Amino acid sequence: MSIQSRIDEKIRTHFAPTHLELANESHRHAVPPGSESHFRLLLVSARFDGLSPLARHRAVNACLAEELAAGVHALSLHTYSPAEWLTRQTQAPEAPPCLGGSKAEH
Repeated sequence: MSIQSRIDEKIRTHFAPTHLELANESHRHAVPPGSESHFRLLLVSARFDGLSPLARHRAVNACLAEELAAGVHALSLHTYSPAEWLTRQTQAPEAPPCLGGSKAEH
């Protein structure tokens, strides 16, 4: 099973999202083709009601601790309660472009 599939399955099981977008953005970074090291997660869940952004991120990181320890280098998180998601008009910020950082360049 791919890392992306494992992340998707764990998030769906743990957070019962009303909206979920998981994108492998590794191709935008200085990694070999086919890598699964950089992800963007947009997650809307009632489990986030009343939680601070930091508490939400900690909850996601705890859920994905195994993947983060085993090769996921970056995980961009956009976490919202259903009410917050509606006020954002169902749009999350775009990820900024990669500015390099290849180990081969250093």
